[in-house]
Amino acid sequence: MRKIIKLFNIFIALSVMTTGCNKYLDTPLPAGTISGENTYVSDNSVSAVVTGNLLYLVNSSLFGDGTGANLPIITGQYVDELLNLSTGSTNNILFYADAIQPGNTAHWSELYNGLFKVNSTLEGIRGTSTILYYKNQWLGESYFIRGVLYFTLTNLYGDVPLALTSDYSINNRLGRSPQSAVYQQIISDFQQAQSLLNSGYTDAYGAATSHRVRPNRYAAMGMLAKAYLYAGKWDSAEAMADSVINNSATYGLASIDQVFKTSSKETIWSMALPSNEEHARQYQVYNGGMPNPIVAPNSPGNTYSVYTALDTAFVNAFESGDNRLSNWVRTVPVSGSSPAITYYFPNKYTSPAPGDENEIAMRLAEVFLIRAEARAHLNDIAGAQADLDMVRSRAGLPNTTASDMPGLLDAILRERRVELFTEGCNRFFDLKRTGTIDSVMTAFAPTKGVSAAWSHYMQLFPIPTNDLIQDPNLTPNPGYQQ
Repeated sequence: MRKIIKLFNIFIALSVMTTGCNKYLDTPLPAGTISGENTYVSDNSVSAVVTGNLLYLVNSSLFGDGTGANLPIITGQYVDELLNLSTGSTNNILFYADAIQPGNTAHWSELYNGLFKVNSTLEGIRGTSTILYYKNQWLGESYFIRGVLYFTLTNLYGDVPLALTSDYSINNRLGRSPQSAVYQQIISDFQQAQSLLNSGYTDAYGAATSHRVRPNRYAAMGMLAKAYLYAGKWDSAEAMADSVINNSATYGLASIDQVFKTSSKETIWSMALPSNEEHARQYQVYNGGMPNPIVAPNSPGNTYSVYTALDTAFVNAFESGDNRLSNWVRTVPVSGSSPAITYYFPNKYTSPAPGDENEIAMRLAEVFLIRAEARAHLNDIAGAQADLDMVRSRAGLPNTTASDMPGLLDAILRERRVELFTEGCNRFFDLKRTGTIDSVMTAFAPTKGVSAAWSHYMQLFPIPTNDLIQDPNLTPNPGYQQ
């Protein structure tokens, strides 16, 4: 939280920093032209700040950046999903080797920087005497962003300080709050968002749009269902998932080759790119214009700047006949290599065309799996089977054979693995919340070919040493060298 102090005076400039946004995220005023005292005096100026906060998610390394600090990439390598192909990317190697230390992770500071921005925004909107015609949208989007940030923060670090204001004198002396209290706050924020946001999708001008890159009421419900699931509130998770699934006029499972298109009816919330000339960053990270096959001695990393592939163990987790394997996994052999080499890459995003695909953060298939898991815990075996089979059927697979709670929970976890791979931090978070990470990683870590052995403490990331020094009430996560 050290940077919370330093960013106070430059908050406005950073909040609205963006260039070339797509129309549906485009700020009504040019970025960087709003002075601090004029920030909350019109819908246009407030929209610029809120839009800047949304873009922070993809402009930082949290979710959208295509570097070795990107959370979906590094958490996939940290567990059993992704294979590191680079010998020169130190940050990637440290995560792949489960050998991170406080100085290797910038996400704590980035997440709290984002929280400082959104707390300042909420205070500004609530405190202005100006009549804002789209005030509910700006507030709802802000609560939603804060919920997303805290959801990510607590799943990475466990018990974390609850900074709910922009007052650095308070924030810099906060101790850890129990994860249960953090989830209460996450749920409260998503509930606020649900009550304030429109049921349809709106743009930065408050107008209706077909683009699903700003959260709406159903995106808040979807995230509420996920938060309830993680918090073990099965009834509430089922009820929220019901609300989303039952809106069949807006949402439905898309065909396997159309799931990640901008026009997909399956999308509940996606993250737009900051430039309308960009393609989805996952396309660049896992494709990079790489041909099929590669001709030796070329390799993904040294020729095409593609440093991450799917681990073979993950590829082998697909059942025979699973259409996700043929559609969402790209097989790239190396012609002329001896011995033969074949790489496997995520192929969910396939288009180099700008605007054809956005990074999906929440989609209907996940909501079906959330409801299936909640129903399994509630011992609604038939209901859980029906939801699981919706996802399996779309993949071309037969109905599940699981017929009791333990079997269904195992089957749902396996289904989440092959359905949601490389989306967010789902695999890492799923292993942690289901209590299976130690058994999975103790068996899998030796296959990485690195010296580090898995230990229980590694399921939490380390807190930066400087933040521990700045805040006398903040304690470290055990096991790391401080």
